Amino acid sequence: MIINTDSIISITDANQNFSKAVKLVEENGSAVVFKNNKPKYVIYDIDQNPQIEMSDEEKVLFVGQRVLKKYLNAFKELAK
Repeated sequence: MIINTDSIISITDANQNFSKAVKLVEENGSAVVFKNNKPKYVIYDIDQNPQIEMSDEEKVLFVGQRVLKKYLNAFKELAK
């Protein structure tokens, strides 16, 4: 993986100032988050990344499944 040095952000900076990480993504298409001076995570713009192509319907289903899985017990309780 080739890393653009303009798109590197430390995990501390990303944690304390996420808008800075988002700005890097908007400018460079992605941002590489370093942890302990090593690349650990990559943040992509889903709409601009060819590796993660999803239709709008797929995006909605993906997020819906994630929310349902996370809050399944709450939804079961509400259904009673």
